[in-house]
Amino acid sequence: MLNIQKTNENGTLTVALEGRLDTASSPKLETELNNALPGVQDLVFDLEKLEYISSAGLRVLLLAQKAMNRQGSMKLVRVNDIVREVLEVTGFTEILTIE
Repeated sequence: MLNIQKTNENGTLTVALEGRLDTASSPKLETELNNALPGVQDLVFDLEKLEYISSAGLRVLLLAQKAMNRQGSMKLVRVNDIVREVLEVTGFTEILTIE
């Protein structure tokens, strides 16, 4: 199960994820992002409470990065050790901005 909390302030969309971003939940996140991204200049993913990310979840992050390359910037913040390890093993630390 994935809980998605969105906050949009002055062109910055912050998306806090809690739970599991996997094959079952990634379509929900992708749909929510597609609806929320128009007009967004900066996209921030808060991953402090994300317990698990699968390849399907990584795909959604990659799609979001591609969209934001055209209209602004994207970064991941408060990435916990479990998710950071997955990002490092898959090489996503080289592709995404992580603070």
